[in-house]
Amino acid sequence: MTQNCPEHLVAGIDIGGSHITIGLIDLNKKECVENILVRYYVDSHGTAEEILTKWADAIKELWAQSGTTIQKIGFAMPGPFDYPNGICLIKGFNKYEALYGMNIREELAKRLNIEPGNILFRNDAEAFLEGEVFCGSAKGYANAIGITLGTGLGSSICKSGKTIDAELSVMDYNGEYIEESVSTRGLVRNYFRLTGKQLKDAKAVVALYPHDNNAVKSFEIFAKDLSWFLVRFIQKQSPEILVIGGNIANAWDKFMPQVMTYLSKELDIMPVIVKSSLMESAALIGGGVCNLSSTKSVI
Repeated sequence: MTQNCPEHLVAGIDIGGSHITIGLIDLNKKECVENILVRYYVDSHGTAEEILTKWADAIKELWAQSGTTIQKIGFAMPGPFDYPNGICLIKGFNKYEALYGMNIREELAKRLNIEPGNILFRNDAEAFLEGEVFCGSAKGYANAIGITLGTGLGSSICKSGKTIDAELSVMDYNGEYIEESVSTRGLVRNYFRLTGKQLKDAKAVVALYPHDNNAVKSFEIFAKDLSWFLVRFIQKQSPEILVIGGNIANAWDKFMPQVMTYLSKELDIMPVIVKSSLMESAALIGGGVCNLSSTKSVI
């Protein structure tokens, strides 16, 4: 039987397009508790009941692994979403559409038998940078920006301790959203345009590198597109540091040398540019930190 956990332990949850990942976050130690992690596959095209049941089951699994009933839960959630009120507004994004208009906070509170006020939400890109500022690569920096490179393009800003979603994925680039180029689908599209072959994901392009010249060219195009975006983001915010995460960041050496060369030519002042030190844990910690202001004696 589980027991109520100490207030410095919270659950940080990252909702992806096909998964839910949950970590137990120790706000005193500023880290994910080792060996306590839950990752469930979720059919984002399923019914609302199927999705919510899977999410609730994943949280209960974390309780079982930790031996405690985690009372404080913080979600890193993709938008559009009414974060203060916990209402899903995702529509037209080919995922989680069955949840549109639902109060996720109330629905999960009923399934978990916990107070609705203990379940908080924040944007996933914002959570990523919050985690890095809290205890990762951007710790100690007053002015930071972050991006995540994955199924989409996440962007966030932290100034003087306040982190917000920059919402730059919809920036116009060649007549479409920049996210269409700077993302997994952009990288896969580069390869398709060069070869006529449809690859599954970014990992498939990486697997062909460097022996397939078209894979190399695909990353060169990706680097050019990303550089265009970063120049504008950096010029607007003048950050001390830029932190880059997301799955594509794992292929750092295949595009970032070219990006760094481009940026050094285009920018008068270069910020520190680093790969995320927390990677997947960043959003979990950033989600958990939602509860920091309502959790006593955690610093």
